[in-house]
Amino acid sequence: MSRVVVIGAGVGGLAAAIRLAAAGHEVTVHERATDVGGKLGRYERDGFLFDTGPSLLTLPRVFTDLGLTLDPVALDPVVRHVFPDGRTLDSSPDPAVFAGRIAEALGAGAAADWARFWRRAERIWAASWRSVLQREVSPASLARLSWRVGDLAAIAPGRSLRALGRRYLRDWRLRMLLDRYATYTGTDPRRAPAALAAIPYAELAFGGWYLPGGLGVLGTALLDRCAALGVTIRTSSTVTGIRTGDGRVTGVDLDSGAGSPADVVVSDVDAATLYRELLPTPGRLAALADRSLAGFVLLLGVRGETPQLAHHTVFFPRDYDAEFDAVFGDPGHGRRAHPPSDPTVFVTRAADPAVHPPGAEAWFVLVNAPATARRPARSTGGGPASRRRTAATSSTCWPPAASTSATGSRSWRPAPRRTSPTPPRHPAARSTARRAGSCDRPTADRSTVCTWWAARPTPAAACRWSPCRRRSSRTPSARPDR
Repeated sequence: MSRVVVIGAGVGGLAAAIRLAAAGHEVTVHERATDVGGKLGRYERDGFLFDTGPSLLTLPRVFTDLGLTLDPVALDPVVRHVFPDGRTLDSSPDPAVFAGRIAEALGAGAAADWARFWRRAERIWAASWRSVLQREVSPASLARLSWRVGDLAAIAPGRSLRALGRRYLRDWRLRMLLDRYATYTGTDPRRAPAALAAIPYAELAFGGWYLPGGLGVLGTALLDRCAALGVTIRTSSTVTGIRTGDGRVTGVDLDSGAGSPADVVVSDVDAATLYRELLPTPGRLAALADRSLAGFVLLLGVRGETPQLAHHTVFFPRDYDAEFDAVFGDPGHGRRAHPPSDPTVFVTRAADPAVHPPGAEAWFVLVNAPATARRPARSTGGGPASRRRTAATSSTCWPPAASTSATGSRSWRPAPRRTSPTPPRHPAARSTARRAGSCDRPTADRSTVCTWWAARPTPAAACRWSPCRRRSSRTPSARPDR
């Protein structure tokens, strides 16, 4: 039997504690917060109960050996996607049903493309599950991971998720849907590895599940199981460092000044925190990405019912790349990250009477934001009231427009768009460039210049970008094919 210290009482930390305690080890969990559950945060007010973290359970089979008492409910649709042209697509865990929905909403060709992509995603998932997720990986064994040649070919090392989508999906809406999954890990789909295609596969192949009462009940179930196995849980206990000696860990230091001896230490904290503060390791820290997404969240108690919203509904913007440009910025070119003006809006609506009063709904509304967003500029008044007005204006980012019919029912639709959605990005475009379609200044001889980006007109014959070459032979009102 070993003495084990687990740092962090999130889902991973508690699950590890349960498995170790069931194997006969003495386990102590240190959690700096006052409650367990990690990202399974909850907020309760006036009869409304909000999940402030995850709202979807995937891969329920990873919990089957923990002895938990859960009652998951399958979601269909898993996610409702509302595109900027007004089309709606509901994802389904049944491949045949989802293919039919794609064909109905986007055409038979789009359904065939998704089937081709789905076969590739299945290969990526199988390679990841077999070679990484089910293997015991230590620093000594990491270098000799026995990747099969077929697995390496499946995950396409060096290719981005965006590139994978462009290879298989001709419909821009399906590519937009796929790009969304990069944000699950806080990354830009233009830089995220193609291996992240395993995420939509896992979500749809194994289903999305909701726990009655909210996902917070998972944290309660894990805590109860730990108590039954004799795991010691210490909340409001911050680990300040990991002790080492003779090439192995010997325990942890606590903010109280005390220490906790251990034969094994399990970390359930962010890797950057681990290698920067608890166990300083510059080599490993340098390999970690330093830019990620944050989020701006609204918790809304809403009167009435909105059946037009699924449990999860995503409203996409007309220019997805502009959102990523804003959120991630480009420090190399002096462009700082800032909140996007037209963001994707993610809404969770739980049709669960346990989380809201009768005749009401609890909404969790999320938009992507940079990890270090600048404060809104103060108005000229400078007083508290003017600062509040400025902040409120800068946070206005709700894209759908609500209307009330004569009968009082509410219908939802995307806000009207002045330009066609998600045009292709010109390789020479900069953030200050203006689209010709919305440019107030006339451009001379539109039939012979590159008018897709009006900031710096370029002769079409000299522009090697294929839409410009196609456009030069068309009427001035023609738009490039997507």
